[in-house]
Amino acid sequence: MQVFRVDDMTCGHCASSITKAVLGVAADARVEVDLRQQRVRIETARADAEELAEAITDAGYTPVPVSTPADPPRPAGQRSACCGCCG
Repeated sequence: MQVFRVDDMTCGHCASSITKAVLGVAADARVEVDLRQQRVRIETARADAEELAEAITDAGYTPVPVSTPADPPRPAGQRSACCGCCG
């Protein structure tokens, strides 16, 4: 799994643009976006971290590789979405 911090990803449109960019280089990718923590997690066998970062950069964002996901555990029942309605 590749994890990137994308500080300039601020909304659902950003998340959608990044997801489309990743799928453009790795159609089999599983992309998870956490807007609150500004993290993008990608599982794919078709592209390496450099290719994924380049795709995100080409979409207009600034990905920073994260060596290990540093997400604190969420309390049971807490949603991860920004507004809590789609989490």
